[in-house]
Amino acid sequence: MMHRLFISLCVFFVSFVGLTATAQEAEEYRVEFKTNVGSFTVKLYNDTPLHRDNFLGLVREGAFNNLLFHRVIKNFMVQAGGEMRGDKEGARLELLKSRHSEMIPAEFRYPQYFHKRGALAAARQSDDVNPEKASDPMEFYIVVGEYFLEKELGRFETEERGKMPEEVKQAYMTEGGTPHLDSEYTVFGELVEGYKVIDKIQNRETDADNRPHKEVYIISAKILN
Repeated sequence: MMHRLFISLCVFFVSFVGLTATAQEAEEYRVEFKTNVGSFTVKLYNDTPLHRDNFLGLVREGAFNNLLFHRVIKNFMVQAGGEMRGDKEGARLELLKSRHSEMIPAEFRYPQYFHKRGALAAARQSDDVNPEKASDPMEFYIVVGEYFLEKELGRFETEERGKMPEEVKQAYMTEGGTPHLDSEYTVFGELVEGYKVIDKIQNRETDADNRPHKEVYIISAKILN
């Protein structure tokens, strides 16, 4: 009797540990960014582990602090990681990028993850020098996008992407996004808080190079869980 009870307890303990581990593995990291125009929070997908771990490492290092939103295009996206505040010669940023110079292999998960409004994605070099579409280790963008009619979405159905699923169509019609970027740039997370802050950034006046006239920069970033 005691032997059977011992075995039952062992099975229960192993099952409990397994369930706990699974729950921990399933938890998605969240990162809060404080900027000079407000705060926003993103969550990182576990299904894109290379991008997730790289991003978390940069946050822990403080690498995003003082980085500018250097490229802002209304109704398209806001991008950071290519310029640093008060670094006109680019020396400090170059030093930082020298420590994070390895490109990240693409982790496309379309149609599970796509360029809906609020999508967090990695910037990259163009196809002519980067045919494998590997991601820049530091530069990221958050999608603002625009709304589409159903009849307009057909042109984004390519041989690579296949037919656009209904739930993806509905998101592009009701939430907006940038469907032409799907399977071209890796989406590895999404905005969960702070849409108004992203709208503030995208509405900044910019110059011919899409750089805001008034600086928008990251004060700090921290992992919340």
